[in-house]
Amino acid sequence: MTRFLLGAPVALLALASCAGASSPHASAPAPKAPAEFVRVVAMPEPARPTRKEMVRRILPHNVRLQIAEGDSVRRTASGVVVGSERGEDGVVAWVVTNAHAVVMEDLKAPELRVLVDRRGDVETHVGQVVARGKVPEMDLALLRVPGLGLPAVELAEEAELELGEDVVVAASPFGRALSLSGGMLSQVEWDRESRRPKLVKTDAPIGYGASGGGIFSLETGRLLAIVEGYRTAQVGFEVQQESFSFDVPMPGETFAAPSTKVRQFLKAQGFGRLLERSLPGEGGVAHAAGR
Repeated sequence: MTRFLLGAPVALLALASCAGASSPHASAPAPKAPAEFVRVVAMPEPARPTRKEMVRRILPHNVRLQIAEGDSVRRTASGVVVGSERGEDGVVAWVVTNAHAVVMEDLKAPELRVLVDRRGDVETHVGQVVARGKVPEMDLALLRVPGLGLPAVELAEEAELELGEDVVVAASPFGRALSLSGGMLSQVEWDRESRRPKLVKTDAPIGYGASGGGIFSLETGRLLAIVEGYRTAQVGFEVQQESFSFDVPMPGETFAAPSTKVRQFLKAQGFGRLLERSLPGEGGVAHAAGR
């Protein structure tokens, strides 16, 4: 058995040197070129957008909605631009909102208005409902808005729907100008059969008129979900033998249709082309956030 000792390499090196020197005709080894040293410079990572910069990217995707009858506003809601096209007749925007927010069968001569607030000025367009899902399974609707030139949002991937994801909700509560609220994803409910998200919740507060508003990732600016409503707890009390009660929103119980549902809805309604900008992949009283 051959054994290797720690001193063996030195001895072998010495024998090799002697063998080389014993030949009178052996030429001297060529000098080695000096080793070259390459200096590696670490490139700085690009700075992430600040919160304000990300909000500026998110805001142009959002609109507020009014269902009017004559001079009276009957209902208000919110919406998100998911498609923008230009044709022979000009630009057309496609807006996703809630199906329950655009019910107009009870009105005689309703008009669906799509409003964009620009620092005190209000730009008004007339929209048309071109597709509507069944409530509550698919509480989504698609509006066609001629003349509205706003950029389309990018839909988030399913992998982005994680608990604790920092979000901002953009909506128009009580029919007023666009308002923001912040929070995180507080729950993701997965479908057992498809293994895809079917419902998400956030602890970001909202109010009446926020139906159809967008829940956006503060990290990527992509659309995570469309607000559907929120759950409340009823609080009762008595004053001078008279009973009063009111509903209090429950934290973490603002629920929404995830981006997966938005994709499914658009494809099922024949508007899959609007997804070309998007990424691939597919105990209280419940109150609608519409008014």
